[in-house]
Amino acid sequence: MKITLFGGSGFVGGHVAEALSEAGHRVRVFDLKPSPRLLPGQEMIVGDILDEKAVARAVAGQDAVFNFAGFADIEAAQSHPLETIRLNVLGNGILLEACRRARAKRYLFASTMYVYGGMASFYRASKLSCEAYIEAYQRIFGLPYTILRFGSLYGPRADERNGIYGFLHQALTKKSITYWGDGEEIREYIHVRDAAESCVDALAKKHENACLILTGHQSMKIRDLLAMIREILGDKIRLIYKSRSRPDLRELHYRMTPYAYLPQEARKLVRSHYVDLGQGLLGALDDVRRRLDRPAKR
Repeated sequence: MKITLFGGSGFVGGHVAEALSEAGHRVRVFDLKPSPRLLPGQEMIVGDILDEKAVARAVAGQDAVFNFAGFADIEAAQSHPLETIRLNVLGNGILLEACRRARAKRYLFASTMYVYGGMASFYRASKLSCEAYIEAYQRIFGLPYTILRFGSLYGPRADERNGIYGFLHQALTKKSITYWGDGEEIREYIHVRDAAESCVDALAKKHENACLILTGHQSMKIRDLLAMIREILGDKIRLIYKSRSRPDLRELHYRMTPYAYLPQEARKLVRSHYVDLGQGLLGALDDVRRRLDRPAKR
């Protein structure tokens, strides 16, 4: 298939672009900045998703479109509501209209498990709005879609906005990890490579006009995750738990489960093989360590 991937230079989008090419698809990457890992045969377009003409050119003649672009920082979105609306909601609308006009065969949207919760988050509100527009475009114009609701991602090439990256970075630079909460919060972490390969699987006809849940295979308390990181690093890391009183975090993150109500029924996409969390942490740790070493070498 000929596929355009918006936001393909980012953490998740970059891994998805690689997985799509490895699966034999022809990939066109669209992002504000060039991809540092563009593969042979991939096409790069530097542009803004709010530029309707550029988006239309990027979508023309393509079979499928992935949308990984927009405002992805949950906490930063809380202090930038208008920017979140512009990039997530308006940007999504521009892509939908371009796909409709180009008669794309599938529109695949990167959503979040946070749509299920009742947290007062602008990020969550923007994703819910996007999902509603996607469903409306299908009902009114017949544009096929697949909504991908991601859980807690981790892995190589993440940045400071990523939870596990933040834990590992603290561990290596401060010899301690400070966590705002009691650590009893539960998450299902999924390695970014597993998520990327699941996105390729999502192109199957059976996932048309469906919502898919992409999370890990086991639930884990954050307290247990941090203990695992400390053990990997030889028990030399101090773990510090603070009360959930930071105003910028209040009501943004779920504790035990994101489910408060069901926007639309979704099924969990489970692969037969996946990256073990312990092995994944080792790989992510090596990635963070290499990046910390680069400035010193220069």
